Amino acid sequence: MQASGMMRLRSVAARIPNHSRAVHSSLPAGGWAQPTVEDTSTHDPREVFLAGMRHHHTANTAYPIAHGTTVKPYRVRRTRDQKEIRETLIGAYGGLKEMMLYVHVPFCAQRCQFCEYTVVDPKHGRRDEVQDRYFKALFGEFDLYRNMLDTPSKRLVGFDIGGGTPSMASTDNIARTMDKAAECFEMDLKSFEVSIETTPKIAASEPEKIRAYYDMGIRRISMGVQTTDFSLAKRLGREDGDYLLKARENIRNAGFESFNIDLMYGFPSREGGKDKWGETVQNTIDVIDPDHITLYRMRYKGTKMAHLQERIGLTQVNQQGALAAKLLDDNGYKGWIGKNTYSRTPGSSGCSDYLEKRVVQGIPYLGMGLGAQSFSQSSLAYNLGGVTKRLEQYLKSVELGRVPIQDLYHLSHSGAMGKFCSVSFYFGGISLSAFEANFGIPLSVAFPDKMSFALDEGLMERTADGDRLQLTAKGKSHYSGVLALFYAPHVQQHLLEMPGGELGVMDALSSGTTSKRPYVGVPVSRYEYKPGKRDPRPTLSGDWATPVSASRKRDPRPELIGDWALAESAPQDALPTVSI
Repeated sequence: MQASGMMRLRSVAARIPNHSRAVHSSLPAGGWAQPTVEDTSTHDPREVFLAGMRHHHTANTAYPIAHGTTVKPYRVRRTRDQKEIRETLIGAYGGLKEMMLYVHVPFCAQRCQFCEYTVVDPKHGRRDEVQDRYFKALFGEFDLYRNMLDTPSKRLVGFDIGGGTPSMASTDNIARTMDKAAECFEMDLKSFEVSIETTPKIAASEPEKIRAYYDMGIRRISMGVQTTDFSLAKRLGREDGDYLLKARENIRNAGFESFNIDLMYGFPSREGGKDKWGETVQNTIDVIDPDHITLYRMRYKGTKMAHLQERIGLTQVNQQGALAAKLLDDNGYKGWIGKNTYSRTPGSSGCSDYLEKRVVQGIPYLGMGLGAQSFSQSSLAYNLGGVTKRLEQYLKSVELGRVPIQDLYHLSHSGAMGKFCSVSFYFGGISLSAFEANFGIPLSVAFPDKMSFALDEGLMERTADGDRLQLTAKGKSHYSGVLALFYAPHVQQHLLEMPGGELGVMDALSSGTTSKRPYVGVPVSRYEYKPGKRDPRPTLSGDWATPVSASRKRDPRPELIGDWALAESAPQDALPTVSI
């Protein structure tokens, strides 16, 4: 981008009066941080696209990448009085008339092998006294924001209760959470759906809890199934097969008409074994019969399965994604190209109001609870506990009257735009009107060469109404490369400099094949506890085992054994071709 264009980015907030920003637009009253040198640079769109393709396990909606490098310069200084943190939050949220809320409940019966989220050690988290203490602190966090931001003057337009497994908490604690939200915000449950998550076991065995959610005013419920291949489920730490039908019955009997199932793909399969992903999708449609189905590609970073990332090539991922999309479409579940939630309900996106408005419109939200994320047009925050998975710091911070934030970033204009665009790709594209409302300039001005590249290469197209830039079928099969085009420059630079990845990814896509070990380089497989603390996740066994490295030096990649061991020359194993 030319210098004059960059000056426009830096000065747009200053040119708009504060009262105009607060009332007539979504632009943040506090403005954006001055960009670093790295975030004023430009990178060739083709090179960025290829880097995103090569690192398809990294280039996804979990943005930004490499916090310790790319956004560290924007980190707000932490002091005992939290003066700068409070000033930044007031600048980001103080003038808002409407916003959204996410509440995190970090408890699960056990931590699954594929889980990357903030969940405390189940050994402690299942205890009533631990949960009660957590909810007391959570309600204290509500009060801190009420006093700082005058939240009763702000209208909620979306509210999700997630985790973890929020249905593992007592019914009383969830009811108190709903009451606290109504006390601290303007909340009209007739104007949006509150959504909550559950598991098959809880939904099947505690029907009174599911009914209580509906009676509280919660109208959308999401249940994580992941797979109906129960031998695979057991390896992932799940044993849900005996509960699915009863769970469905109890959810429907409670009155829920917005019922979502989460499924996951991109897991390693046994060499020569049958891929049962298509059966999982069809079984979910035929047996569970939900209103919506959401597909999640497995993300390996931060999971116990990180060492298996090298086994998954983009060809497999694309073929599984395309197969699921076809099965869903054939059975009446509709979704935009690139969108990961499909719905059979006319006029519904299938997503919660919180997620849809966050993704499409970019409406700011506060995340409350352990490790919760908050985002506005000018700030990004992560609560205490996201790294350690421990409650102590979070509880102590609230007890001391301090907002329990671990990291708060006052973003540059390009950083905020990159975050917005990345999240937008949950729906497979970007709302052009929402982008301009949030950032004061058109997408074509913010990303001129990147947008032109995506259009010229047939990766994206304008929708008929002219308001969205949406992935094409070709773009969907090159998802990570397209997504990287809209990252902030410093994040793009990091991606360009990363070693490894799937080096032959473009050839693999052309031929429809993948190698035995296509991906070079894996993230560190660790549970981010303090040194010496136990990893509460069940040990992987058999051919998924994580062997102990012969050396205690810092090669984080364990040797693979059995049919996943690295051969001297890995043969090319053709996968069945699925039309994309």
